[in-house]
Amino acid sequence: MVYGRNPVLEALQHHKPLDRIMMHHTISGENIGDIIRLAKESNVPIIRVPMEKLNTLVRGAHQGIVAFGSFVQYTPIQDVISHLYDQGKTPFLLLLDGITDVRNTGAIIRTAVCCGVDAIIFSERNSAPLHEDMVKTSAGAMMQITFCREKSISQILNTLKLNGIRVLSSDLKAEHTLQDINFREPCCLVMGAEENGISSATQQACDDTFIIPMAGQFDSFNVSVAAGIICYEAMKQRMNIKS
Repeated sequence: MVYGRNPVLEALQHHKPLDRIMMHHTISGENIGDIIRLAKESNVPIIRVPMEKLNTLVRGAHQGIVAFGSFVQYTPIQDVISHLYDQGKTPFLLLLDGITDVRNTGAIIRTAVCCGVDAIIFSERNSAPLHEDMVKTSAGAMMQITFCREKSISQILNTLKLNGIRVLSSDLKAEHTLQDINFREPCCLVMGAEENGISSATQQACDDTFIIPMAGQFDSFNVSVAAGIICYEAMKQRMNIKS
C-alpha cells in the first residue's frame, strides 16, 4: 500500500502496477490533477470515498489519498484476443461480473489455470482487488495466468462480440444443459456475484445460456464450485477427454 500524494504520483509516473486509488471526495492540491490524468491513462480506477473510509485503511497520516499496489500487470483484452488468434488458438476466456469475495475469486483463478483458461477479465467496478491475500487463496495460480481489466462490462462485451467470441453463462431457467454447449468455439464464460448472479444487461448479451444439472433440491452451486464444473466440462471438450 502506498500513501501520501507524492508517492502515489511517483508510482504512476514510473508505471508501477496499481490495483486502484481511493481518494477523499473533496481532495484538492497541485498533484491531484496529474494523479487523476495518469491514473486514467493507466486504467487505474479512482474511487471517491469519505475520510472515515480512508482512516480505516491507513494508520497515521494519509493526506486524503491511498493507492493499492497490484500483484499483476493487466493486459488490454484486445491484445490478448489478437495474440491468441495470431498463435492459431481458440480463445477460452473467463469474465467475472461483480464477484468481490476474495476466497471465491482465488478459487476460480486456480480452477481457470488448471482447466486451460487463457485469460480472466474484470471490470473496474465491483471486483475483488488482486492483492497478497489473493495470491495465497489461489495457491499462487494467479501468477500463471493473464488478467484483463476494462472500464465497464459493456465495453468488455462489445470487444468480445467484435472478435467473434461467444458469451456464455449459466441460468437456472435455461433450456440447454451444460453438456449441450459447444466450448470448442471461441467463447467467454461469465460468472456472476454470489448473491445476484450476473447483471440483467449481461444476461441479455449472452449468446447462449445453460443449466448445470443437480441431483439435490437447492438453488444453485457456490460460484467457485460452479466455475469449476463448467471449466472442467470445457476442458474435456477442448482436449477431447472422454467421460
